[in-house]
Amino acid sequence: MSTVSSSWQDRATVEEMLDEAKTWAIVGLSGDPGRTAYQVAAALQEAGKRIVPIHPTAPTVLGEQGYPTLADVPFPIDVVDVFRRSQAAGQFADEAVAIGAGGVWFQLGVIDEDAFERTRAAGVPMVMDTCPLIEWRRR
Repeated sequence: MSTVSSSWQDRATVEEMLDEAKTWAIVGLSGDPGRTAYQVAAALQEAGKRIVPIHPTAPTVLGEQGYPTLADVPFPIDVVDVFRRSQAAGQFADEAVAIGAGGVWFQLGVIDEDAFERTRAAGVPMVMDTCPLIEWRRR
């Protein structure tokens, strides 16, 4: 295992995001309850988190107003949770850094080592290739 991959799921970073982050922007969240992003967003809400749908059509999901881009959100974001293919995910890490998000989380199977290095180099904590629900179950 490389040095980078061993830090993708740093326990202290995971725990801090799960415990401290209150507002989670969910990139790729639509109103389809059959999608994993919807199920994770619902679980985050049940855990007391505020979810912010980020989707080009900006739907209202689970009672929360959506926004077409991270830059359109008019309030601070604690974590940007990315449900996009690995090839498209890096731009959202960069956008998260640009808006001053407190952290970035790439979902299970979403891996972009360069984005991870850029995000961490910018001083923004990042978790990659896991899911908040999996991490809550590990506790």
